[in-house]
Amino acid sequence: QVQLVESGGGLVQAGGSLRLSCAASGRTFTNYLMGWFRQAPGKERDFVAAIPWIDINTYYADSVKGRFTISRDNAKNMVYLQMDSLKPEDTAVYYCAAGRNGVVAAAPTYDYWGQGTQVTVSS
Repeated sequence: QVQLVESGGGLVQAGGSLRLSCAASGRTFTNYLMGWFRQAPGKERDFVAAIPWIDINTYYADSVKGRFTISRDNAKNMVYLQMDSLKPEDTAVYYCAAGRNGVVAAAPTYDYWGQGTQVTVSS
Protein backbone atom coordinates (compact mmCIF):
# COMPACT_ATOMS: atom_id res chain seq x y z
CA GLN A 1 0.00 0.00 0.00
CA VAL A 2 1.39 3.36 -1.05
CA GLN A 3 1.89 5.85 1.73
CA LEU A 4 3.08 9.43 1.68
CA VAL A 5 3.64 10.92 5.12
CA GLU A 6 4.44 14.61 5.55
CA SER A 7 6.13 16.18 8.54
CA GLY A 8 7.85 19.40 9.51
CA GLY A 9 4.96 21.84 9.53
CA GLY A 10 4.41 24.34 12.32
CA LEU A 11 4.12 27.97 13.32
CA VAL A 12 6.77 30.42 12.19
CA GLN A 13 7.11 34.18 12.00
CA ALA A 14 7.20 35.98 8.68
CA GLY A 15 10.69 35.85 7.23
CA GLY A 16 11.43 32.53 8.89
CA SER A 17 12.07 29.09 7.46
CA LEU A 18 10.63 25.60 7.64
CA ARG A 19 11.63 22.33 6.05
CA LEU A 20 8.90 19.89 5.12
CA SER A 21 9.62 16.21 4.64
CA CYS A 22 7.67 13.52 2.80
CA ALA A 23 8.37 9.85 3.44
CA ALA A 24 7.24 7.65 0.54
CA SER A 25 6.67 3.91 0.86
CA GLY A 26 4.74 1.01 -0.60
CA ARG A 27 6.11 0.91 -4.13
CA THR A 28 8.99 1.92 -6.38
CA PHE A 29 8.84 5.61 -7.25
CA THR A 30 11.52 5.50 -9.95
CA ASN A 31 9.24 6.85 -12.68
CA TYR A 32 7.12 9.06 -10.47
CA LEU A 33 6.90 12.82 -10.34
CA MET A 34 6.87 14.04 -6.73
CA GLY A 35 5.09 17.26 -5.93
CA TRP A 36 4.02 19.60 -3.17
CA PHE A 37 0.67 21.32 -3.15
CA ARG A 38 -0.98 23.58 -0.60
CA GLN A 39 -4.51 24.50 0.35
CA ALA A 40 -5.54 27.51 2.39
CA PRO A 41 -8.96 27.67 4.09
CA GLY A 42 -11.70 28.34 1.56
CA LYS A 43 -9.36 28.07 -1.39
CA GLU A 44 -8.48 25.45 -3.97
CA ARG A 45 -5.46 23.19 -3.72
CA ASP A 46 -2.58 24.92 -5.49
CA PHE A 47 0.63 23.63 -6.99
CA VAL A 48 3.81 24.61 -5.14
CA ALA A 49 6.72 22.60 -6.52
CA ALA A 50 7.62 19.30 -8.20
CA ILE A 51 10.62 17.15 -8.99
CA PRO A 52 10.87 13.99 -11.10
CA TRP A 53 12.22 11.05 -9.17
CA ILE A 54 15.12 10.38 -11.54
CA ASP A 55 15.73 13.78 -13.03
CA ILE A 56 17.37 16.96 -11.89
CA ASN A 57 14.71 19.31 -13.23
CA THR A 58 12.57 21.15 -10.72
CA TYR A 59 9.35 23.09 -11.13
CA TYR A 60 7.94 25.91 -9.01
CA ALA A 61 4.89 28.08 -8.78
CA ASP A 62 5.70 31.72 -9.47
CA SER A 63 4.59 32.65 -5.96
CA VAL A 64 7.34 30.57 -4.33
CA LYS A 65 10.12 30.75 -6.92
CA GLY A 66 13.35 31.92 -5.32
CA ARG A 67 12.10 31.19 -1.79
CA PHE A 68 11.29 27.47 -1.81
CA THR A 69 13.52 24.58 -2.84
CA ILE A 70 12.35 21.05 -3.57
CA SER A 71 14.77 18.14 -3.35
CA ARG A 72 14.72 14.38 -2.94
CA ASP A 73 16.82 11.58 -1.52
CA ASN A 74 16.19 8.50 -3.64
CA ALA A 75 18.06 6.18 -1.31
CA LYS A 76 15.77 7.13 1.56
CA ASN A 77 12.57 7.55 -0.48
CA MET A 78 12.26 11.09 0.84
CA VAL A 79 11.18 14.37 -0.70
CA TYR A 80 11.80 17.73 0.96
CA LEU A 81 10.53 21.26 0.64
CA GLN A 82 12.81 23.93 2.09
CA MET A 83 10.79 27.08 2.63
CA ASP A 84 12.64 30.33 3.28
CA SER A 85 11.50 33.95 3.58
CA LEU A 86 8.07 32.75 4.54
CA LYS A 87 5.12 35.11 4.21
CA PRO A 88 1.70 35.07 5.90
CA GLU A 89 0.16 34.18 2.53
CA ASP A 90 2.13 30.91 2.61
CA THR A 91 -0.14 29.74 5.43
CA ALA A 92 -1.86 26.54 4.31
CA VAL A 93 -1.98 22.78 4.66
CA TYR A 94 0.87 21.38 2.57
CA TYR A 95 0.44 18.06 0.77
CA CYS A 96 2.97 15.71 -0.74
CA ALA A 97 1.87 13.90 -3.90
CA ALA A 98 3.17 11.31 -6.38
CA GLY A 99 2.10 10.96 -9.98
CA ARG A 100 3.20 9.88 -13.44
CA ASN A 101 1.76 11.27 -16.62
CA GLY A 102 0.24 14.67 -17.01
CA VAL A 103 0.71 18.36 -16.41
CA VAL A 104 3.22 18.95 -13.62
CA ALA A 105 1.18 21.65 -11.89
CA ALA A 106 -2.21 19.91 -12.18
CA ALA A 107 -3.56 18.02 -9.18
CA PRO A 108 -5.22 15.28 -11.34
CA THR A 109 -1.73 14.25 -12.50
CA TYR A 110 -1.01 12.87 -9.05
CA ASP A 111 -2.28 9.47 -8.01
CA TYR A 112 -1.17 9.40 -4.39
CA TRP A 113 -1.48 12.03 -1.66
CA GLY A 114 -0.36 12.43 1.90
CA GLN A 115 -2.55 13.59 4.75
CA GLY A 116 -1.04 17.07 4.84
CA THR A 117 0.90 19.16 7.35
CA GLN A 118 -0.13 22.59 8.58
CA VAL A 119 2.13 25.58 8.00
CA THR A 120 1.18 28.83 9.71
CA VAL A 121 3.14 32.03 9.13
CA SER A 122 2.42 34.88 11.52
CA SER A 123 2.94 38.51 10.62
